[in-house]
Amino acid sequence: MRKFKVVVTDWEYADLRFEEKVFQAYEEIELVPAQCRTEEDLIRVCQDADALINQYAPITRRVIESLQNCKVITRYGVGVNTVDLDAATEKGICVANVPDYCMDEVSDHALALLLSWARKVTAADHHVKNGVWDFKLTQPIYRLRERTIGLVGFGRIPQALAEKVKPLHLRVIAYDPFFPADVAKQKGVELVSLDALCEQSDFISVHAPLTADTKGLLGEKQFALMKKDAVVINTSRGPVIDEQALIAALEKGQIAGAALDVVEEEPIASDNPLLRMEQVILTPHVAWYSEESAAELRAKAAMGVADVLVFGEYPKYLVNHKVKEQGKLEASQPEARYAKLV
Repeated sequence: MRKFKVVVTDWEYADLRFEEKVFQAYEEIELVPAQCRTEEDLIRVCQDADALINQYAPITRRVIESLQNCKVITRYGVGVNTVDLDAATEKGICVANVPDYCMDEVSDHALALLLSWARKVTAADHHVKNGVWDFKLTQPIYRLRERTIGLVGFGRIPQALAEKVKPLHLRVIAYDPFFPADVAKQKGVELVSLDALCEQSDFISVHAPLTADTKGLLGEKQFALMKKDAVVINTSRGPVIDEQALIAALEKGQIAGAALDVVEEEPIASDNPLLRMEQVILTPHVAWYSEESAAELRAKAAMGVADVLVFGEYPKYLVNHKVKEQGKLEASQPEARYAKLV
């Protein structure tokens, strides 16, 4: 009997032990590691695959049209911007992500960036290590109590962040055109327009997924509306912010600073002006990471494949729900399987 071929298109981990552990229970699955970088690599390796597990390799329409047997593509992460969702849906391929693996990590990191910038921790550390013991170099620092944080997006992660800032007595507002205002109100958060959020916020924390609609969501117009002492925090995707507009706003003093875990092009180029700005904190797309979240991410991405190939069900974390209209699989009932993963 032919085994299901599951290709890991690319990964940056030391091994694939968590994926292998999941598939050990299913003899009908053969795991095929690859390190694809281009469309040509993907077409060559994956054209006869039954499933793909993807990190960064570009699963474009051309790649998807070359797939002869593929039933499911799962992605290491929350965003699915590496996969052409329309092409996958047209071909009847399920696309799944792992939306709940790093809620604590990313919300913790956003809070850490906020506190580090607000209390000038990074700047103070730099001065002290360079032999200067002078608190005046960190001026101005403002009290956090009763200042306003604006959340761009109000999904799982920003909701977690909203809970974490409550003890700091920050006012929380959010922009999310898809979230019910009454539910947000129950959580103690006021939904506002994007313009109002930019005008009112002292801290703006970006949590929107990268889509065609959100690319460049914060641009020249939005920075012009912000307070001069506003700080922009981004732990979502770099291109949600128009980076050139951000750099210009920082250079002109339109806003006070930024704390960024993501940038438009990663890794950041050595000539990027952000690297030379003392009012900018940068971390290397690490917000998602903890030992626990990494294990959970990889195991759940693998189980999404088993949902489809072994159990004949839609994956628990299906993204392209329109694929259900084709009626090829059963409703998902995976709770017991996922509870035992990590």
